[in-house]
Amino acid sequence: MHATLIAENYAGMLSQGRGLLERAGFSWDFQPVNFKKNSSFSSLKFRLGADPLKYVNPLTVKAESDFLVSIGGKGAIIGKALGSICKLPVIQIQNPRISLKNFALVIANHHDKLKGENVFAIRTALHGVTDQALSQARHRWSSRLIGGESKILGVLLGGSNGRYVFGEKEAVFIAHQIQAFITAHNMSCIITPSRRTDPKALNRMEKILTPYNVRILKGEGEDNPYLGILACSDCLAVTEDSVSMISEAIATRLPVGILPLSGQSSRLKYFINILKTENRVTSFGVNMKINHTEKLDDTPLAVEEIKRRIFLLRKSLA
Repeated sequence: MHATLIAENYAGMLSQGRGLLERAGFSWDFQPVNFKKNSSFSSLKFRLGADPLKYVNPLTVKAESDFLVSIGGKGAIIGKALGSICKLPVIQIQNPRISLKNFALVIANHHDKLKGENVFAIRTALHGVTDQALSQARHRWSSRLIGGESKILGVLLGGSNGRYVFGEKEAVFIAHQIQAFITAHNMSCIITPSRRTDPKALNRMEKILTPYNVRILKGEGEDNPYLGILACSDCLAVTEDSVSMISEAIATRLPVGILPLSGQSSRLKYFINILKTENRVTSFGVNMKINHTEKLDDTPLAVEEIKRRIFLLRKSLA
């Protein structure tokens, strides 16, 4: 089966859609939602009857597409409109922030607190971090990342968003936490930033941590060290702003510590508390245990549900 993925062109959104579809064994293509220059699109206009497609650059749904997958609030609105035109079912990832009745299936996290017959709730974000992917990444990256006998702390950094702030003050605090941890455990450290990481904040961390055998690695595409760090580290630390990064970290068997930022989000707090209840994450600090544990990954559950729903849809249309 073939799916057309409809979402804004953000790495986190694309990784969720790609992870779900590839692990389900479906082929797919990506149609990015790019709003026209000076577009005044809003969900309110959509609710009042405006055509959302006139606010975005043209999107193409291939003739072989069996269904659409939309992601996020804006992706949901555009996906719903395209689904209506193409007469294709739409599967939504994340809270659509419009009526759930517009979708054949809504895959959302427990912290979204959505209810409905077409809602399938999972604990983690969708992703493509599998044992096979980690094994391949370890083979590719081990010679570049693993050196000497010391164990490795891998650090995944997010950035400021609507709920959290990751500026220079937060960077200094996190840097001192990392320094204390790797000193106490005699570890080395590899840090990778995201696109949202403030360069000034990263520079402050680098100045503090360079004397302590800490490397900061960046890269795009095939040169992105992110998956290699997941595969080659002995434990992980992740900033609390990203459901996707935390979900991918706990899909390994590594202990995961959460790095605090300024600000708060009730949704993110709920999400992290679920994982703490599952004994899968803890607050990052020198007392964090570094023993390997069981992975937590709900993407296979979503894969089974999407296959079941599509089977029912095809059966009803037969």
